Order: sequence, then structure tokens, then C-alpha cells
Amino acid sequence: MGDFSLHGGRLATAAKLWPAAPLPWIDLSTGINPDPYPAPRASRAARARLPFPEEVAALEAAAGAVFGLRDPANVVALPGAEAGLRLLPHLLGAETVFAPGPTYASHGEAWAQAGARQVGREEDARTMVLVDPNNPDGRTQERGALLALADRLRSRGGWLIVDESFADVSDRPSIAAEGHSRILALRSFGKFYGLAGLRLGFALAPLETAARLRRLLGDWPIGADAVAAGLAAYADATWRIAARERLRARADRLDRMLARAGLKVIGGTSLFRLAEADDAGARFDRLAAAGILTRPFDHSPRWLRFGLPRAREMARLDAALARRA
Repeated sequence: MGDFSLHGGRLATAAKLWPAAPLPWIDLSTGINPDPYPAPRASRAARARLPFPEEVAALEAAAGAVFGLRDPANVVALPGAEAGLRLLPHLLGAETVFAPGPTYASHGEAWAQAGARQVGREEDARTMVLVDPNNPDGRTQERGALLALADRLRSRGGWLIVDESFADVSDRPSIAAEGHSRILALRSFGKFYGLAGLRLGFALAPLETAARLRRLLGDWPIGADAVAAGLAAYADATWRIAARERLRARADRLDRMLARAGLKVIGGTSLFRLAEADDAGARFDRLAAAGILTRPFDHSPRWLRFGLPRAREMARLDAALARRA
């Protein structure tokens, strides 16, 4: 099994390790909607200039309304949620942080790079990071518990950061909509809308913190195509409802396929499924030899995570899963 711990370059690494794999590769190592939103591009004139502040503000208002926030001043457009999680340690500062895993490794990395000491329990932390729904197991958090946790962290001068990058698979409002003074949430556009290359995300923060983050990002945090795509997508409730139903149906079909192949589905969202098998490593290798890249985990060698295939890829995946050698 190769080293697929990095977020970038996994497909290129797989192509080198399995040069005889049939083409094209099916990349199931991510958790991105395989049926992207049909987003418009910005006009030629808009791409020839920097976005106007009122255009970015309109996008923040449209996104905030979908997330359940009443005041768009609490919504800060980002060049991807990843940029937000990398900036927050420097913006908020904390001597200690608790990011319970297994979860998205970039959070712990970002705080460590900013000089924070990672601790193993909430009681020792000034700041805590939770991913809701969690990656890779899809675990969700009860809202009352999150608010109580934020109260405890506030008493120590700390923050609760909730990464909601996969939350658009449901219509549940952001925890930031509760208006707690020490809760900051992150939202991703690219995952649910299937347009990761646009690099668009949002931080949902109390007013003063949102203003500080805007100053840190500068006047033009995103480009014209991200503005155009986001304005169209967040206004399109019809597509959003249909996409959620389509993703749930395909995730159910994937669950049945994995079960037939002897894999036990133990978690996930409708954008990815987490499966378990004693021979997960061998299965990863067989799938890669068939040109299908999944996501293994060094910390849990019995796990494999499957992103959602395109409809036309399901039969090829089913055939590859059925192979035993």
C-alpha cells in the first residue's frame, strides 16, 4: 500500500504505483459531489477586474441565508475552507488545542504550526476543534452539547471551532446561527456543490472576529468565478433539494454494493462511506490495480473510505469489488 496521507497528489502517486491499471482512474479518495452544480462563469467583464465589495457582500448574504444566519456581517468569504482553518490559529491564538480524532488532520497541523500545544482532553484545552459531520466516520454533534462545550471554553477564554464542511448534505442550520460569542464555524462550497477547484468557503463568526478575519484576508479574498458560482448555487434551492435526494439514493446503493462484497459500512455521510474489513489493505491494492483509488488510514488499517462514484462508474466499481484476487 502506498503513502496516501497527503491531501494532494494521491491520484498521481497511485498512477505511478499501478502503471498497468486500466484508464481512466476512478478517484474515490475524496468526499466531493460527483455531479457538480452547473455553475455559470463570471462575465468576461467581471473576470477582467477585481470583484466589487458589494458583490462579495451579496454572496456572503446569500450563503448566510442558507446556513441560517440572519446577519451577513457574520459571514466571511474565504478562498476555500482550508484557508480558513489555516488562518484561524493565527487569528485566535491559543496555547493549547484539542482536536479529537480520528478526523481531518489539517486542523491539528495548522494549530501545531502556529505554536499551539495539542492536548488529549477538553479540560486541558483553551480551544477545541470539532468536525460536524466528522470525516471519516460521519459522526454528528448534538447542538445542546456544542453550546454547553462552548460555554466551558469561553470560561477559559477559549473558542469552539466547528468545521461544517460536509454539513450541506442536510438542511440543518449552522451551529453559528445560535449566535454564541465563542463559536466559529467553517463551511465549504466545493464539497457539496462538487466544485472544489473554485476554492470557495466561509467562516461564520461573531462580528468582531469576522471583521478581524476580513482585515487579515484583504479586500479581494475570492475571484469573480467563485462569486458568480456561489450566487447562483445558494439561490438554487430546487437543485439543492434534488441533490440531497440523489446523493442519499446513491449512497444507499453504494452501501448495498459494499455489503455484497463483504465490507461492513460503519459510518459516513451521503458524500462518502466508511467501510471496515479485516483485509482492507489487500482490498485497497486490488481496487487500485483495477484503476479505482479509495482512502486507507494508517491509524485504522481495517478501514477504507469510499467517495461517491458517478452513476456511470458504479458497475465498474461493483465488478472490482467482486474480485477476490
